[in-house]
This record gives sequence, C-alpha cells and structure tokens, in this order.
Amino acid sequence: MGGSKEPLLQLSDVGLSDSLGRHQLLENISFTVNTGDRLAIVGPSGSGKTTLLRLINRLQDPQTGSILFQSQPLKQFRVIHLRQQIVLVPQEPKLLGMTVQETLAYPLKLQKLSPKEINQRVEYWRSQLSIPDDWLERNELQLSLGQRQLITIVRGLMMEPTLLLLDEPTSALDRDKALQLIKVLRTITEDAKTTIIMVNHQLELVEQFTKQVLKLNQGRLQQ
Repeated sequence: MGGSKEPLLQLSDVGLSDSLGRHQLLENISFTVNTGDRLAIVGPSGSGKTTLLRLINRLQDPQTGSILFQSQPLKQFRVIHLRQQIVLVPQEPKLLGMTVQETLAYPLKLQKLSPKEINQRVEYWRSQLSIPDDWLERNELQLSLGQRQLITIVRGLMMEPTLLLLDEPTSALDRDKALQLIKVLRTITEDAKTTIIMVNHQLELVEQFTKQVLKLNQGRLQQ
C-alpha cells in the first residue's frame, strides 16, 4: 500500500484456525501498510475482518506466517508498550463503568501524562468531534449507542497512536457525525503521525476515507 513511505506493518502468509482447528479463520494473508496510509478492510460478516484487527493488536497471535511492526516481529514488543502504539477501538463501545470524563482520561493516566497535558488532549479531541460539555459527567447508561461509540473513538484518538485500528467505527453514528469523523481521520494521517486501518461495511464512507481497500471473503484476500 502507499507510495514511497516507510513500511510500518507487514503481514506475510498469516493464518489462523478456530480453537478446534476445524475452521480456517484467516488464510495466507499478506499485505504491507506504510506510514501515513489509510487502509480500509471490507467484506461480508464473518469474513475475518475483526479477527485480523485482533491479530495486529496481539489480542490473538497467528498460527502461521509473520506480522512485523516497524520491521520487528510483534512478539518482540512488550504487550503494554505495543498497545500504546497500536490502539484498537472495538465495535462494541464500553466506558468501563466510568463517566465520560474519566474514561477519556484513563488511558493517558496509565501513560503517566501530566494532568495539564491530559486536559489539553481531552479538550482538543473533544472539539474535533464536537463532544458537548454536558456529556462529561454522564455514565454508560446515560448515553446512546452512537454517543458511546463516539466517546470510545475519541479515547482512541487521544492516545495519538502510531497505528489506529477502527472496527466499524461509524456503525452507530448518523451520517453527519460519520462524515465529520472521516474528515478528522483523513486529517490526522496527512502529516504521517498516525496510520489508520479501518474495518467498515458502509462503502460510501470507505470511498471518502481512502482508495486503499482490502477485500476479505471467508478468511482470504480477494483481488
């Protein structure tokens, strides 16, 4: 993928079966993502899209093949360090029993950022996606599914990762908010500070996000 930029992520002949070994979830997956790329992964339900994101984030490990990040095998990174650089925003949004304010600050506290820097990041990313003040003291039960999804996306963006993995990030958003998100995602890749892989079934949004598209079907890449 991409032009003359540096390879950031390289998958070579990656394969994974289910726990019983009877069903191939992913087979012979090979592709390269360069620094600053925006890559979309599309395909029918059950084709292996989420499983692929989980491998890149090391929530699972492949049984065959290799995954390199910054030219190093994923397994050479400490998991906690890797997940600060490769952030996965899952499709099911969870606030972990916290208020919006707490859930946004939490990952940055784990990174030992100062309260001042945490507040600055919260304010900046809130403004990028128009998160209103009156959401901050709400908990999970006081937010709609779309509102929770937006908060978990903001939480991922605030970590300012090297690689951001988004699993169906627009599934519960209305069209205006989804387009606003796509615009923000395009902007943050333009200076190559963040690279994004997005799983999305809404093809009209994929077209606005990127021309780099991988198609998965039954665990295999389609040409």
